[in-house]
Amino acid sequence: MILGERGSWRLRAAAMVMGLLAFTCPPAARAGDETDGAAMAWAALRAGGAVALLRHASAPGTGDPPGFRLDDCATQRNLSAAGRAEAAAIGAAFRARGVHADAVYSSQWCRCLETARLLDLGPVTPFAPLNSFFENQGEEPERTAGVRALLAEPRTGTIVLVTHQVNITALTGILPRSGETVVVRPRESGALDVTGRIPPP
Repeated sequence: MILGERGSWRLRAAAMVMGLLAFTCPPAARAGDETDGAAMAWAALRAGGAVALLRHASAPGTGDPPGFRLDDCATQRNLSAAGRAEAAAIGAAFRARGVHADAVYSSQWCRCLETARLLDLGPVTPFAPLNSFFENQGEEPERTAGVRALLAEPRTGTIVLVTHQVNITALTGILPRSGETVVVRPRESGALDVTGRIPPP
């Protein structure tokens, strides 16, 4: 088909419009689902009775150095400057959205404790069942059972648990990013209903 000058100009204009739409309107699968999930998560946290499972903020690397010790942060993989800023931003987001934490529990790993304290949502209670079992998968059943027992306790408020990827995956089947929050609501049976996910700042 041969196009005249006017037809060619119209095609170029249509292509430009389509390009602008593609740039300014990302697909719903990429933006809409996450936004809806985050909104539901924040609403559940405000309503009370929900639990925020937070993977510690960014700490470059994987696992911990050989021979690390829980009582010596210098032997562990720790938060980066960006990770400390993320943790503070997560806490600020909780406060900005009117979410009050009745309690904050943390793994005894330094990167989790530092994340929990930088949230500035209240006193932090170290809780061994939230400790990582990345280096020893045999510890998973006991750790997961300990967390489930805590979550089975009756409550009307919201609690925050700062822990590791492997722990959150064992509880929910979700593989969270550093600084991501998975919001769950415990059932009387001990099962956890995932309400939504809040991406890292």
